[in-house]
Order: sequence, then structure tokens, then C-alpha cells
Amino acid sequence: MSISEAEYEYQKLLDEQKSQATGMRLVQLQQQGEGERKLLVDIIWPVRKSYKGITLEKEMITLSGVKAYVDAVDENFRFGLEAEGYVPHAETITRPRFDFEKVRVRSMVALDIKYIPFTYDEMAKKPDMCRRALYELYGRHAGNASSASYQQATIYEREVIRYALWLARSFRMDDVKTCLGKGTEFCREVLRSLIRRNLIKPHIEGLRRNHEYVLVEGASKLLW
Repeated sequence: MSISEAEYEYQKLLDEQKSQATGMRLVQLQQQGEGERKLLVDIIWPVRKSYKGITLEKEMITLSGVKAYVDAVDENFRFGLEAEGYVPHAETITRPRFDFEKVRVRSMVALDIKYIPFTYDEMAKKPDMCRRALYELYGRHAGNASSASYQQATIYEREVIRYALWLARSFRMDDVKTCLGKGTEFCREVLRSLIRRNLIKPHIEGLRRNHEYVLVEGASKLLW
């Protein structure tokens, strides 16, 4: 029996991200189950028709200082999409786990990740309703997604964009260090922020490690 395009692309995405993951995130990816599969295949794919920009088991540091994970994050819209089963999330949850879940949700808000949960029963019994809700959320945020990226950009991000326009070619970490006069770690954080806000992208997409970047079309609007 042939698998659907959504199933194929989900497995491809999962395998790719497993190959790049280490430690606890790799364990989380290996434990992705039917709920996560249903979220990606039955809810997200019909709405987006792509998994581009989706990070599975997104790792974050909570406000209490410990690591936590989000089932799937759409990096462009900062949507934290989750599949929740009744048993692990309600019926048998312990008090410490309940408290941790609330810290995790608050931490997502602090990181500007919009928490969007779907229960397993909703996805299984009312998938159309779930998809309509997701369509609505994308629709509400699509109009200001790019402009929000521009408005939030820092002076350092603006300077990198200006410098990249002047170079008129792909640019590397050394170019950013020259532009900003800062160290590697500082410049790496600026690059990560520019990628997260969809202002730059890897020169060659799909590589495990990226060393060259280019501006996303429209990024120069930030400067005027």
C-alpha cells in the first residue's frame, strides 16, 4: 500500500532531524508517536502543504532553567503546535508534572512561541475543525508576519542586512564579524535571530551545517 505525500514528507522530515539531533532531543524524536504523526500529517500538512520551517521536538530552556520540548514549532510564525493525549496530560498527571507543564507554557510565551494544542480525540474525531482553526490562526498572523520581523529587528541585524546588500553576494560568519566588530558567539546569535525572523536563509538549503547565507527577498525593506 502506497503512503501519502504527507506521510512520506513527515518521515523524511523526522529522519532528517534525527540525523542532526543529539542527547535528549534525539530521544524525544525517537519517541514521536501516533499523536505527533497525526498532528503533522492530518492537521498541519493539509493547511500548509509543506513542512518547510517546521522544527520537531524544539528544545528550549524554561524560565525555571531546565530543558523542555515542543512537539512542532513553525519557526516563521513562532507557532508551538502540540498533540495532547488525555491520559498523559490529564487523567494520570502528577502534581509536579502539572506544575512543570504550566512553567513550560509560560516559557513558550516568554520565547514568543504561540502555544497551539490539539487533543488526540479532536484530531481523530474532528480533524476538519482542527484544520479550520489552524487556517484561521495562519490567516490572522500571515498579514503581519513579515512586518513584525522588520519591526523587531535590532540595530545589529539592520547592519548585517545593510552590509549584505553592499557585498552583493552570499556572506559568511567572517563577514558578519567584520561588519559588527563583535566576537563569534555574539555574531552567531545575530545570525540565528535573522534566520528565525525569516530575514536571511542558508545559501544552499538542506545542508547539515551552513556557512554561507543570503538575504530573503524583501529583507531590505527593513532599511526604509
